[in-house]
Amino acid sequence: MSERKPAAVVLGGSLAGLLAARALASTGARVTLVERDALPAGPDPRKGLPQARHVHQLWSGGARALEQVLPGATARLRAAGANRMAMTTEMVALSPHGWYRRWAESAFMLAAGRDLLDSVVRRLVLADGEIELVERAEAVGLAGTAAAVTGARVRTHEGAVRTLGADLVVDATGRGSRAPHWLAEFGLPAPERREVDSGLVYASRLFRAPERARSGFPVVNIAPDPRGTGTGSGGVLIPVEDGKWMVTLIGGRNDAVPRTEADFARYATERLRHPLIGRLLAGAEPLTQVSVTRTTANRRLFYEKAPAWPENFVVLGDALCALNPLYGHGMAVSAQSALALRDVTGRHGLGSPGLSRHVQRAVGRTVRAAWDLAIGADVFYPGATESGPTLRDRVLSAYVGRLLRTATGNGRIARRVTDVTSLERGAEVLLAPSVLLAAAVGPLLPPLAAPPLTAQEMKAAGIL
Repeated sequence: MSERKPAAVVLGGSLAGLLAARALASTGARVTLVERDALPAGPDPRKGLPQARHVHQLWSGGARALEQVLPGATARLRAAGANRMAMTTEMVALSPHGWYRRWAESAFMLAAGRDLLDSVVRRLVLADGEIELVERAEAVGLAGTAAAVTGARVRTHEGAVRTLGADLVVDATGRGSRAPHWLAEFGLPAPERREVDSGLVYASRLFRAPERARSGFPVVNIAPDPRGTGTGSGGVLIPVEDGKWMVTLIGGRNDAVPRTEADFARYATERLRHPLIGRLLAGAEPLTQVSVTRTTANRRLFYEKAPAWPENFVVLGDALCALNPLYGHGMAVSAQSALALRDVTGRHGLGSPGLSRHVQRAVGRTVRAAWDLAIGADVFYPGATESGPTLRDRVLSAYVGRLLRTATGNGRIARRVTDVTSLERGAEVLLAPSVLLAAAVGPLLPPLAAPPLTAQEMKAAGIL
């Protein structure tokens, strides 16, 4: 008689849920993946992912974790059209402290439309025979007690509610997670929570790049400057698959972000701190209408600090830590969290006492760097928090600002900063004595007077 395989239920079929399902299957579990939507067969839009219409990138720290959880994913993404962009070699970026030079590569990003990224990962994950997908079903609660979760209650598209028994339930249902309510139903206290809402609004549009700029063109980023200009206006242009540019324009809570084609081009040219993106769009062909979102708040639930936590329950992805998409860390954090889930579960074994607490703490560590980076900038936007920046926020921001200014004219410091922003390394590397000294000295080279585009790139884009 064969031994029963441990069973896991993962709630949510977006990237975090898909990778969590794969992570658990690789430890020997039979996994049921529950998704509210009907998932598309290919790289097509879906109702539950409206933010897919905006810029997405997978930083190298996340890409490396993805490859460990899902071997071969990087090659599949590249074959499907995702661009590998070397940082900062293939980036033209205006920081609040000036233009960055295009230093030698230290990290990279994979740039593609979110629908394509999800499609490739979904196809690879669902090819695993140990993962069963249940579509058009919504999680409505947990089964069990305050001591231990024994499964999840789900409502099918036909309206029937059934319980899926499990040795582990993973909540990856995103920003709309009901985990605090479910825990309250067990009589458990509400988790510690913090929210920092910059009020930033995004407007995005997809373009066909000029013919000669459809390959080899750099990322262009005009960052907002909340402390200097007091504005949230910014923009990013990322080359994605099939010779297209995904362009996201950013505005503050009181800015009139563009909603029409004419407004989009005008905003890019007149409202950003430099008109480069607007000039580039003059030679590009619009392919979509303008998509707008206001869901950009950073929200963190500190489940790992809970005084009591049930066995057999884990929360990850945006359900644990939802980040401002401006910094592009959401997918990377999901991949790193899935890797932590796999490694901790593999060491302790599914169903072992204390496993969910071990996993929750490990997953909490994976979000720390991205959370600190996001709130360290966003807390300075007017109205981001009720009390404004703390003394710690101000001290850290002053130091990070000094580092960013130094990075405009010091390649070694630029690479250290990029190591951290790409989630390749932890923020502690920015406190090394040599980095502290470099920050005190400042940039070694004078500031650039113009965007560091080459003559060939400007000619290809039609602006020379």
